Amino acid sequence: QVRLVESGGGLVQPGGSLRLSCAALSSSSFNTMGWYRQAPGKERELVAAITTGSRPNYADSVKGRFTISRDNAKNTVDLQMNSLKPEDTAVYFCHAQLKDSLFRLYDYWGQGTQVTVSS
Repeated sequence: QVRLVESGGGLVQPGGSLRLSCAALSSSSFNTMGWYRQAPGKERELVAAITTGSRPNYADSVKGRFTISRDNAKNTVDLQMNSLKPEDTAVYFCHAQLKDSLFRLYDYWGQGTQVTVSS
């Protein structure tokens, strides 16, 4: 059983910063960990992801403002969000993907944490 525990959401003014953290309560090793977000009335979208080898991938809308990092030993992934904009307002979900010995993929999700950017 895999459980992802998120923290760090909240209310921030435009131009401000927030840091999201996610811990995977599992002894499994995840090939990819990352963050997605979903704004009201919109589909869930990838924000940033990072592989075990620490290769990051960012949505164009957050490049240069957000930084993803992970600690493989601790099974944690963080998202540092700077220069936040109102359009970054959404529920942010931690994601972890596991690949087994037969190369089957399993996706796990956190419960979501609200990020609101508003003056």
